[in-house]
Amino acid sequence: MQVLITHGRLSRTRLLQFQAWQLLLSALLLVALLMAVSGTVYHFVFLKAAREGWPVVSPLVRLLVRDEIAQRDRYMRENLDAMAQKVGEMQAKLVKLEAMGERVSGAAGVKPEEIKPLQRLAPDGTPAKAGKGDKSGTGGPYVPLRKLSLEQLQGMVSRADELADYQTDLFTLFESRLLESRLQALMVPSTAPLEGPVGSGFGFRSDPFTGRAALHTGLDFPAEAGTPIHAAAGGMVLARDWHPEYGHLLEIDHGNGLTTRYAHNVSIEVPLGALVKRGQLVARVGNSGRSTGAHLHFEVLVDGVPQDPARFLAGRPPPPLAVLAPGRSRR
Repeated sequence: MQVLITHGRLSRTRLLQFQAWQLLLSALLLVALLMAVSGTVYHFVFLKAAREGWPVVSPLVRLLVRDEIAQRDRYMRENLDAMAQKVGEMQAKLVKLEAMGERVSGAAGVKPEEIKPLQRLAPDGTPAKAGKGDKSGTGGPYVPLRKLSLEQLQGMVSRADELADYQTDLFTLFESRLLESRLQALMVPSTAPLEGPVGSGFGFRSDPFTGRAALHTGLDFPAEAGTPIHAAAGGMVLARDWHPEYGHLLEIDHGNGLTTRYAHNVSIEVPLGALVKRGQLVARVGNSGRSTGAHLHFEVLVDGVPQDPARFLAGRPPPPLAVLAPGRSRR
């Protein structure tokens, strides 16, 4: 392609010659420039006009991009509906968790007044007192709201988050109380010190030496000499002495004024002041002290007052208070 340039002041005519690839490159550059200019105008003018609501440009832009806006709104609505459904499912699970917490609170021994300081959200979003003392009832089928706005969805998520925090604190309290109850149960003498029948129960009986009625302050477990004796509960060795009537006597302190005694032993296997756990070997059956034969005399005392051990031993019914023959009695 040739281009002639002439001018009256020029003494000669100038000739410009262009190749085909040069023309193609120039056309491409021109198209790219026009696209960049149009994109800049669209971004900085038309979109700004649509957002700010310019009188003339805004309706025109919305008319041109209404399909794009409708598609974007539909996409956002579908996502909001999916999120709302998930939030509704989470709220339903939290309601079940709350009901479970009310049942567990009774098993954990948590009183309603202990839960009152904890706050939860009522169905309307206002703070309400929690616990069994709350007589307001809620329930019914779950029907999620439709066409939720973003603000409503954010409010639902916020309330669900606060309710989850409340349930976390509540179950932490239950866990602590259950652990405390378990520790206390480990300190109660509810396990028989040895396996076998009870020879003489707690209560009045005919004394095997004098034949007179006398109070028997524990349970007798007849057994062969040397039979292992195990701690009925965890505690600390309070005493291990020789007693004229009890013979080799072992006392274990379980706290809260609760102690157990293991009498007439042939040997004591734990030192003074030692910490023992439930089921640990602490002594062996003997015939020491005021005794007519090898057996274990087991006592439970609360603040120094003898109690019926059968009330503490798990799974063992109270023994009959029958008067045994002198030849079969144990002290």
